[in-house]
Amino acid sequence: MSLLIKRVLLNNERVDVLIEKNTFKTISSEINISVDQVIDGSHFAILPAFYNMHTHSAMTLMRGYADDLELHSWLKDHIWPLENKLTEEHVYHGARLAALEMIKSGTVFINDMYFFPYGTAKAVDELGMRADIAPVLVDGMDASRADEMIAYAQEAIDHSVDYSSRVRFAVSPHAIYTVSQETLIRSAELAGKNNLPYQIHLSETETEVKNSLKDFGLRPVQYLDSLGILTSNVTLAHCVHLNNVDRRILKDRDVTIAHCPASNMKLGSGNFDYVRAKTTGIKMVVATDGACSNNNLSLLEEMKFASLREKAYSRDATVLPAQEVFDMATVHAAKAAGLNAGKIKEGMLADCLLVNLEHPTLVPSGHLISNMVYSANPECIDTVICDGNILMKDRKVNNEDEIIKGANEAYRDLIKK
Repeated sequence: MSLLIKRVLLNNERVDVLIEKNTFKTISSEINISVDQVIDGSHFAILPAFYNMHTHSAMTLMRGYADDLELHSWLKDHIWPLENKLTEEHVYHGARLAALEMIKSGTVFINDMYFFPYGTAKAVDELGMRADIAPVLVDGMDASRADEMIAYAQEAIDHSVDYSSRVRFAVSPHAIYTVSQETLIRSAELAGKNNLPYQIHLSETETEVKNSLKDFGLRPVQYLDSLGILTSNVTLAHCVHLNNVDRRILKDRDVTIAHCPASNMKLGSGNFDYVRAKTTGIKMVVATDGACSNNNLSLLEEMKFASLREKAYSRDATVLPAQEVFDMATVHAAKAAGLNAGKIKEGMLADCLLVNLEHPTLVPSGHLISNMVYSANPECIDTVICDGNILMKDRKVNNEDEIIKGANEAYRDLIKK
């Protein structure tokens, strides 16, 4: 497959962009060769696509369910009981809805942890996205179930061959308050042995920190570090409550924090101190979390929330400027996922967006990145390309109506159970 985008705006210059197979082959002022498809880019700018480093895709089926509750009550009294009724079919339809929503808002990759991972893998593979997908490991703090948990994770890893190269299975224990020390350690060893990502929720609430000190004698970051788990393949979701010792450990261990500002605010989890994390030198990306605690999956909105929340919290309007947060959703996130992507550059993976420069939220067009962060909405994104393939053009994704119908039917079936 070869695709030529003609006269598209890149870094304030009109260029031609040639995509061959799944990479940017040539970027030049003019390219005249025979290709499979040509796109007129004269009304568009080309930008990197987005990479969502922490989400639970199928929770789209719970959008609006049990809103306005504190995290631990929200989980124990509402979400977990409903999740006990889930089937793989529910997860498949919920994940398809999530993939549709994310493609239409410019996201081409997810780092997903949830139940019935094959349903999620099938959904995102069908829609052409990239994904690291992990069966969420929850042993109820029962170390005797460690063998069961590791076998579950290993089985998923073995099934990676059943999907395209865009999809792989990773390792994700849920949290230190739902997973035993034995499973935490052995799952980290499994990820390391297979050179796979390892993701876990950590230091999300003050309650988690207090319980960690009571149960383990250590704060959450220091507890995981004492187990030898924190390495460069680890992504920690949230990390709202950190002290200086925690931050230094995260920097020294080269881990990545997936900052989820909308979810943190909605659940009242607290204020992530971005400035101190940045000053310490910790790697950070921005992510949406699940649609049940956000309640959408738009990284456009997440970038804006991240920047504005930090400006308000620090009382410093210069903190987390547009380009910096845009990089957290693109090149930094792609690097954290181990992808040679996140930039429009020859030799890199062909993941990109064509944005309509005549969309009202992008006019005037002299400050594109600032407009994308502070004023844009998904409607300005005309075309989404992932791995050299067009996933959306003219804001249309294949089978949209059928995907929405399937999700509504799955929701009704789940709620009546």
